[in-house]
Amino acid sequence: MSGMLVVEHEFTLPLGYVDADGTLHRRGTMRLATAADEILPMRDPRVQALPAYLIVILLSRVVLRLGTLPAVNPGVIEGLFSADLSHLQELYNRINALTPRTVTATCPSCRSEVVAEVPPPGESSATPATGSTGRSPSSDAVSTGPTAN
Repeated sequence: MSGMLVVEHEFTLPLGYVDADGTLHRRGTMRLATAADEILPMRDPRVQALPAYLIVILLSRVVLRLGTLPAVNPGVIEGLFSADLSHLQELYNRINALTPRTVTATCPSCRSEVVAEVPPPGESSATPATGSTGRSPSSDAVSTGPTAN
């Protein structure tokens, strides 16, 4: 079925989480975030004391599985290597459509590369945000009618 929403996304950490027994955990699953996932951590006293801690709480809510760990909690996220934390942040932003997706294409004639932004699912390039003039709606250009020569 092509119209199904993919809610869970598998990932492989670049380095992996090493648990107390020395076991390396690299493969996991992250689900799409809900509004509650982004709002409720703001009430957490750890986030209120240190706003940078938000990503730890947020990821502990949306990472469903990591290797054979019984649960993924803030302590697990705290124990990730920086490269793995960065990897999960990028994945979170990508699957929740918080970062623009781009594709690189090569012109078959001149062989030059072009990077284009791919619109998020559900948006059509046939209905761009700009008006028929191609100017953005916030453009300060004002027409005063024909000019006298």
